[in-house]
Amino acid sequence: MSTHDFIVELGTEELPPKALKQLSEAFTQGIVERLAKANLGHGEVQSYAAPRRLAVLITGLASAQPDQQIEKRGPALQAAYDPAGNPTKACEGFARSCGTTPDQLQKMETDKGVWLVYRSTKPGQTASQLIPGFVEESLAALPIPKRMRWGASRVEFVRPVHWVLMLLDDQVVNAEILGLQAGNTTLGHRFHHPESITIESPKEYAKKLENPGYVLADFTSRRDRIRAQIQEAATSTGGQVVIDEDLLDEVCSLNEWPVALVGRFEERFLDVPSEALISTMKGNQKYFHVVDSNNRMLPYFITIANLESNDPQQVIDGNERVIRPRLDDAAFFYNTDKKQPLAARMESLKPVVFQKQLGSLYDKASRVGHLAARIAGAIGADTGWAQRAGDLSKTDLMTEMVMEFPELQGIMGRYYAQLDGEPAEVAVALEEQYFPRFAGDLLPSTNTGAAVSIADKLDTLVGIFGINQPPTGTKDPFALRRAALGILRIIVEKQLDLDLATCIEWAAELHGDLPADNLNETALEYVLERFRAWYEDEGLPVEVFQSVFARRPTKPLEFHQRVEAVGQFIKLEAAHTLAAANKRVSNILAKEDGAESFALNPDQLSEPAEQDLYQTLETKSAQIEPHIAARDFSTALTELADLKEPIDRFFDDVMVMVDDMAVRQNRIALLAKLRSTFLQIADISLLQSKT
Repeated sequence: MSTHDFIVELGTEELPPKALKQLSEAFTQGIVERLAKANLGHGEVQSYAAPRRLAVLITGLASAQPDQQIEKRGPALQAAYDPAGNPTKACEGFARSCGTTPDQLQKMETDKGVWLVYRSTKPGQTASQLIPGFVEESLAALPIPKRMRWGASRVEFVRPVHWVLMLLDDQVVNAEILGLQAGNTTLGHRFHHPESITIESPKEYAKKLENPGYVLADFTSRRDRIRAQIQEAATSTGGQVVIDEDLLDEVCSLNEWPVALVGRFEERFLDVPSEALISTMKGNQKYFHVVDSNNRMLPYFITIANLESNDPQQVIDGNERVIRPRLDDAAFFYNTDKKQPLAARMESLKPVVFQKQLGSLYDKASRVGHLAARIAGAIGADTGWAQRAGDLSKTDLMTEMVMEFPELQGIMGRYYAQLDGEPAEVAVALEEQYFPRFAGDLLPSTNTGAAVSIADKLDTLVGIFGINQPPTGTKDPFALRRAALGILRIIVEKQLDLDLATCIEWAAELHGDLPADNLNETALEYVLERFRAWYEDEGLPVEVFQSVFARRPTKPLEFHQRVEAVGQFIKLEAAHTLAAANKRVSNILAKEDGAESFALNPDQLSEPAEQDLYQTLETKSAQIEPHIAARDFSTALTELADLKEPIDRFFDDVMVMVDDMAVRQNRIALLAKLRSTFLQIADISLLQSKT
């Protein structure tokens, strides 16, 4: 079968820069998935994405689907014809449903008798017939939250569409896409080459767009060129550029023909915290900033122009004129804020509502301060610093700088606290209260910061659960899932011996009377459940998490240590047998009323196998006791793995459910002791499905 090269390009107004990459990937994936579903083979697939275009190039595309062999089984032969050999209604109906007549049906012999069958060959459709539908369906399925219309058309897309290019080799595919007839022309750069460009074959698409079109259509190549340009441009300043990958992607999505230019601003602006300068340059102007070898900011920025200017200095001057008033604003906000210490802003938090039922920001900060102090005491940190940091934790929200740049909350709190002469750890904690802000983010570096961060997150979590507004499957306005994971990460990774149940109890006390029932238990279970996602991301079997969760250890660090131990345990050869034995014991105990109250009398153990199990169990219980006390659960489980042989012999040689009730109860008590020994670490009976 012959193959073809195929190209489709959608030409639009400038697409949303933060969505361009996702739109391109989804468009390509949509077409590829539909080709696979249609059994239309192809070779290499190349995506193209630029501000005014989405395109997909496919080489080696099969000219048509393979013919499809159709086989439909009908009624049994004996039901298909009457005694005279005439077709029955069942036979005629089956033939009609297949679009044929009874005499065209064939017979098929099976183990269960002879059946009528209809066989035919359905010719495959050509690529030119199928492709337009695939393109339309893929465009309709793009992740566009809000589509728009333009002109008098009722067609909808994320931006107005001006042209469609669609070629199969050198032939235009006859199709209408989003109200436009497909052709073989595209448009070049809006200023350098606004004229149309004829594409004669799919493989020359990218080359012709680049020259003469002044468009780098490939997203990755364009991004690589920008990276190289800004790195080279930074060398002229004597510094090095700081590349934010998200900003790089956004700038790449804004430019078809990128050219890096270096601008400068007055050194006086360097007195303003660098985060504020970076925020305005990056967020508003899409500039990259430059630092020296000590990571100190230099008075330069690098901008990406979307054209080659005959007088690049004019472009630079224009950018410098634009950024100067923004930096002036930042300097003004900073100097204004410095006139009033953070502590003086505490009163201004009172009118600001945190949550209608949970009070103001002042109320929240007060609760966080008290809770942070108690947590600090529990982890050996300075309670006074934690209290102070909690009290001041929300004050920077009332500064001019944070009101203008909300993303600087916490960061500006640190700067202003340092200027106010607050203890260094208090100042740092004002920023670290928000750590970790996202998966993989930094954790608080200080114990004071850890205490305030945990307190802030717990206060919100307990409060929201307390007013019966827990997160749902689609709504989590207070980001409680992220907060819960943050709490766990801080406690586990910083090795804090905190009892979460106690901390939740403290938080609930500070909130006062909250309407939710069983608040403490519900909040605790919610936080511990977040461990499930943590371990799934690490590739740990869910049964391992469940075996520990069943025991409900309330110290996250201990919970994690148990999970790690069970994760190692399941790799042992004895794990399967021990898990199955624990499951068997669990079932026996569940069926025997009052089993937990049966007393074990070693003198009544008469069978050698039960005596051996008892003696080994006694020995192992004594051996693992210090390991469990030291939370060395891995060593404890390794020791218990030696119980495999005695357990096997017990179940092979000993009948538990004998008629003699005294003997039965004594053996059940022995099994209860066995199970309780393992339950000191985890419920390994839940591992049976995995091991």
